[in-house]
Amino acid sequence: MKWWGWGLEGAQFTHEDKPELAPFIRKVLGVDVGRATTAPIRWADLDVPVPTLPDGLRVALEHAVTAAFVSVDPLDRVVHARGKSLRELIRQRRGDVPRVPDVVVRPGSEDEITAVLQAALTAGAVIIAFGGGSSISGSLEAPADELRPVISVDLARLNKVLAIDGTSRLARVQAGVFGPHLEEQLGAQGYTFGHFPDSFTYSTLGGWIATRSSGMQSDAYGDIADLTKGLRVVTPFGTLITRPVPATSTGPSVREMVLGSEGRLGIITEATVQVRRIPERREILGYLFPTFADGLAAMRDIAAGECSVSVTRVSDAPETQFSFATRTRPTLIDRLQSRALTTYLQRRRGFDLSQMCLAFIGYEGSERHVAEQRQAVGTIVKRHGALCIGRGPGVLYDQKKFDTPYIRDFLLDRRVAADVSETAMPWSQLMRVYDVVSAAAYRAFAELGVQGYLMCHLSHSYHVGACLYFTFAFEPTPGADMIVEYDVVKSAIQQAFVDNGATLSHHHAVGTEHARWLEQDISAPGVVMLRALFDATDPGRHLNPGKIV
Repeated sequence: MKWWGWGLEGAQFTHEDKPELAPFIRKVLGVDVGRATTAPIRWADLDVPVPTLPDGLRVALEHAVTAAFVSVDPLDRVVHARGKSLRELIRQRRGDVPRVPDVVVRPGSEDEITAVLQAALTAGAVIIAFGGGSSISGSLEAPADELRPVISVDLARLNKVLAIDGTSRLARVQAGVFGPHLEEQLGAQGYTFGHFPDSFTYSTLGGWIATRSSGMQSDAYGDIADLTKGLRVVTPFGTLITRPVPATSTGPSVREMVLGSEGRLGIITEATVQVRRIPERREILGYLFPTFADGLAAMRDIAAGECSVSVTRVSDAPETQFSFATRTRPTLIDRLQSRALTTYLQRRRGFDLSQMCLAFIGYEGSERHVAEQRQAVGTIVKRHGALCIGRGPGVLYDQKKFDTPYIRDFLLDRRVAADVSETAMPWSQLMRVYDVVSAAAYRAFAELGVQGYLMCHLSHSYHVGACLYFTFAFEPTPGADMIVEYDVVKSAIQQAFVDNGATLSHHHAVGTEHARWLEQDISAPGVVMLRALFDATDPGRHLNPGKIV
C-alpha cells in the first residue's frame, strides 16, 4: 500500500461525481472540500533513519531466506513501519518516522520462518510479523525507544491454500494469503471462507487471526475465532500446533490464546479453517426504518428468532444522511423515484426524514432458503415499521463496501481528522450506550471548540447483543496539533465504552491505541494473566513488544 495512506498509488476517493457530498460536509463540519489544502510530505524530503543491522544478523537472515528476500530498501522499510491508524497516518504524512524496521525479510516456508526467528533470538533482535499492514490499532510499530535491531517479517509469500477436506469442510491455508487471493483459490474449487472485513483487499488470514477480526457476513459465517479450527505458530520454543477438531476439553484453550495475540506469542504460519460451499443465491436488500431504535429492535428480534441471515447492518440517522450524500450523480429516473419515495414515506408512512435510518440485510443459500428467510425477516421488520426498498441499495453497498477507508485520506488532505471506534454490548444496553457515547463525543467537540460529526451503525448481530461502529470527524482548531485534539475525542468515546459495560474493541484489536483501557475491560487479574503468558513465552521481549499490555 501507499506509505502515507490507504490502498494503492493512484486509487483515491473523490467528491466530484457526488454532487451532494461537498454541501453536506460544508453543513456538518464547516469545511470546504472543493480542493485539497494539505498533502503528505514528498518522499524525496522524508528523512529515513539509516538501518542498524549487524553484519552477522544480516548474514544469518540471508542464509535463512536467501539474499533476494532480505531488504533494507528505505521505502520497503517505511511501508512496514506502521499500520493505518489515524495517528500513524498523521505522523507519516508529517514525515515523522522515528523507528522504522532495520530490515524486511520475506520467508517462503515455515522452516524459513523458524530460521529467521532463531537468527533474531541469537542476535537479540526484535521481530514483528507483517501481513497486509492494514491494522488501525497500532499493532505494527516498534517502540520509539527500541535500540535493538528490528526485523519486519512479511508473510506475503506464504499465500496458498494447501489442501481442502471436502468431507469435513476444512481447508489448510498459509497465513500470508490476502483476502481476495484466498477467495479466488477457494472459489476455484467451489468454496468460500465468507470472511469479509472492511480491510479485506489489503489484509491477510494471519492478520485476521492475530487481531480477532470480524467480517461483514459474520452473522452467518462467524468471526475469525469461530472459523479458525487449527493453528501452526512458530514460537521461541518450537512450533505450536493445535489440532483442527470441532471441540476439545484440554484445559485453557491454546488456540484462543493465539487468537488476538498480535504477534506476541509467535508467528502464525498456517491455519486450518472452516469453509462452505458457495451458496446458490446471494442477495442484500435495503430497508428504511422510522428511527434507529426501530432498526435496532428489528435486528434484535431477527437474532433472537429462527432467521438465518448473513448481514445485519443498520445506520443511525446521521450515517444514513451521509450515505445519501455520497450517491453519485442521479439520472432523471433516479430523481423521480426518489421524489416519489420521499412523498410516500412522509404522507403515507409518517416518517420523519431527519430520523429515518437505512439498513441492509443479507441472505444466502438455496433459492428456497433465501425466499423463506426473506419472508420471515419481512414479517419481523414490518412490525418495526420498516419498508423494503429492494436490491438496488444492497448491490451498491456490496460494490462499495471495501472503499470506505479511502475517505479518510480524502479528508486528511483537507485537514479533517476522521476515525472510528467500535464496541459490543448486550441488546438491553445498546440504545443507552449509543446515547452515552454520542453525548461524550459532542462534549469533546465542545471542549475543543470545533464543529464535529458523529455517526454510527450496527455492524454485527449476536444472540445476546451487537456491535456498534462509530465514525467521527472534525476540523481541528487553527494552529492546533491534530493528534492532540484527536486524542480528546477518541478518548472520550473509548472511556464511555468501558464506563458503561461495553468492550473497548469488538474487532479492531488492542495494539497500543487501546492498551490503556484494557484493565478496565478485563480487570486487573486479567492483565496479570496476559503479562504472565507473554513473559513466559517470550522472556526476552523479542516478539512485537509493547502491544496489548
